[in-house]
Amino acid sequence: MQNFSVDGIILIGGIFLLAGVLMTKVSARAGVPSLVLFMFLGMVLGSDVSGLIYFSNAEFAQMVGIVALIIILFEGGLQTQWKHIRPVLGSSIVLATLGVLITTGIVAVAAYYVFDLTWLQALLLGSIVGSTDAAAVFSVLAGQNIKSKISSTLEAESGTNDPMAMFLTIAFVQLIMIPDSSVWTMLGSFLLQMGLGLVLGLALGFFASWTINRIRLDASGLYAVLAAGFAIFIYSFTSVLGGSGLLAVYLAALVIGTRDLTHSYSIISFHEGFAWLMQIVMFVILGLLVFPSQLADWELIWKGLVLSFVLIFVARPIAVFISTAFFDYDVKEKLFMSWAGLRGAVPIVLATFPMLAGMENSILFFNIVSFIVLTSALLQGSTIPFFAEKLGLNGRPVPKRIHSLELVSMDRANAEMLEVELSEKSPFAGQLVQTIGLPNQTLISAIIRSGKLVMPTGTTRLRKGDVLYVLTEKKQVPKVKLVLGEEDFVN
Repeated sequence: MQNFSVDGIILIGGIFLLAGVLMTKVSARAGVPSLVLFMFLGMVLGSDVSGLIYFSNAEFAQMVGIVALIIILFEGGLQTQWKHIRPVLGSSIVLATLGVLITTGIVAVAAYYVFDLTWLQALLLGSIVGSTDAAAVFSVLAGQNIKSKISSTLEAESGTNDPMAMFLTIAFVQLIMIPDSSVWTMLGSFLLQMGLGLVLGLALGFFASWTINRIRLDASGLYAVLAAGFAIFIYSFTSVLGGSGLLAVYLAALVIGTRDLTHSYSIISFHEGFAWLMQIVMFVILGLLVFPSQLADWELIWKGLVLSFVLIFVARPIAVFISTAFFDYDVKEKLFMSWAGLRGAVPIVLATFPMLAGMENSILFFNIVSFIVLTSALLQGSTIPFFAEKLGLNGRPVPKRIHSLELVSMDRANAEMLEVELSEKSPFAGQLVQTIGLPNQTLISAIIRSGKLVMPTGTTRLRKGDVLYVLTEKKQVPKVKLVLGEEDFVN
């Protein structure tokens, strides 16, 4: 970075954040994934364009990227409902393992001939772009009315395939730098990473949720900070023991998200904002690491387009169709999952591993990967809603968290506020409040209807789309959820 004062650096950071937040509005209206605009912001502020900031610290970018992925995966796991993931768990795991291997192999063949690489270098490049990206998939699918079966598969795949891609990347870097490395040792290391990631992720997820519910903190906001601390601890603890920290974080978040947590609304809301912050920081920094003048090389452009074409139109569809061959997906669903295999931050972060290892062609790899990520985000990310509609894969509207009520002293009052939206097919639509059979010590304290507040009485008639705020004793929460079992609980 240039010689800025401390205040100047803080000012630039503030401008980054403000510009990033405003860009989310622009990206939503333009139909362009926000990651493209975040990276574009970093590239513009970098030395090649404006010359404002010179940044080439790949090690720092990698560290920021990994921390950001921890938070993004954790937030994605918290938001994911187990009832949606469970039916597609098998297919998601196959996509996250076999799918990555198939994609890696096909892209490697293309890279070998197009870029005149060695086979190990080609396999390394294939492994770097072999996985879909959780940050890109979560942000693009958020709020889209895509069938739960498909969106859950894509989200679970993107949350669990990063460890496979990271293992392959590190393995091929090691094989290139140390040719006599043992493949069998690497295979054992992979099994250890996945096994520890699975066991520790589940175990620490249960421990974290138990701790959050048992401990009594003076400030309600500390519960969200405690959860974030668990996310970072789970990653680092698992990684230090030789396991896959990213897998552990995602699985732990899935476990925590299924539990009835103290201040769950605050925890989820905090991490939603935190994940956006980390996305902005991560993509801007990765954009700073990209030098546009190096991407403007015509040979790189046409070769990058060829590799992008192979990845998007050949490797990904083949991987999806083979991986889901024995699962209940029709052709339209497979086509859409093929198209929605977005690449984003993970490949760029993985592309820093060869750079830090001092490997030959590492700068070329980084530029190719950056080009592929931008191509994938612009082409695929901006057309996902269009293809979902054309393939008839739109589901019912996704409930939006527009309204929120929270009791600051909820834990001390031994009470819980549940936010639930009545679906289109709700059996309670048209019924009176007094007839729906809620347990004792339970009160519908407010209804939001068409953006307006309705103060309910026993004779208030419910309508589809109503957002109910139900106040109840904590011990009654399971009974309330049983009564309103098929509705969409937000809290």
